[in-house]
Amino acid sequence: MTAFKQWDTWRQTGADVARGVRHVSHHALAVVGLGAVLTAVFLSTRPELRHQLETDALAWLSDRALARLAPQGGADTARDENFLLAMAEPDAIQRATAADVSELNRQQQLVVQWISRRYSVAQEPISRLVQEAWSVGKAAGVEPTLILAIMAMESSFNPFAQSHVGAQGLMQVMTGIHRDKYEAFGGKRAAFDPVTNLRVGVQVLKECITRAGSLEEGLKYYVGAANLAHDGGYANRVLTEQRYLLSVAAGRHVPTNATLPPPGAVIEAAATQVVPSVPTAYQPDAAASGAQRAAPAVSPAPSASEAPVNAHRGAPERVAAEQIALAN
Repeated sequence: MTAFKQWDTWRQTGADVARGVRHVSHHALAVVGLGAVLTAVFLSTRPELRHQLETDALAWLSDRALARLAPQGGADTARDENFLLAMAEPDAIQRATAADVSELNRQQQLVVQWISRRYSVAQEPISRLVQEAWSVGKAAGVEPTLILAIMAMESSFNPFAQSHVGAQGLMQVMTGIHRDKYEAFGGKRAAFDPVTNLRVGVQVLKECITRAGSLEEGLKYYVGAANLAHDGGYANRVLTEQRYLLSVAAGRHVPTNATLPPPGAVIEAAATQVVPSVPTAYQPDAAASGAQRAAPAVSPAPSASEAPVNAHRGAPERVAAEQIALAN
């Protein structure tokens, strides 16, 4: 009987302890959960602290990975094999000039695919540039396909292109002359940021067209031939490329090796028009047909692989001509 009572006492004591542990654990987990929520809320309001924690955590993980690999082949081998992990930078994606093609509308997708094949460039960065051309073109009143055609003629979509006279980037803006326009983007080195170069290039283009009074004459100013007899066929080539892009956006088939007028061909149309603004509801069929009416006849020319050449930038008179036309 005594043994039974003793056992019952121990059993009751154990049950009480278990209930106490369960009770304490329940409240402890609640406290931990509440602390996690408060920490998350706090970090969401302090991005710099969150970034520092991420950096510290990444460094700690990198050190652990290096330590784990060291016994297998020495510290030097471990560092060689884990170089990318040691150099990891999670925020690097923010510097990439790229966009998903699926984010674009159908017209823009067609343009991206055609440019990608014609100039052998990846679709993702071209998607970002097409997005920007449509956005900036609408804001500036400049047809987006004209912007893209100028990029094609100027640099063949190479954001690091530079001529021997100082024209730089996608739209080959004369950085030395237009350095003031880059101040809003952090300085003249922003010329090699594709989006910045596009924005500055469109501003320069608008100024040229406004000063010249027509699209063709504006392109002549843009290429630095304002005081020359002709532009070496530059405007003709740009407008021909724009006509192709308008047709592509309208869903028409345009061969990716479609030819351009040779560099020496001069546009023959006597009448000129001010650069078309982007309509509120962009109609590719109407725009394409309008471009075809305005575009000059195209004579036989080399293949497209030879056509998008930055030949006009080689003329020594470019700097002096552009300084006279735009720096005054």
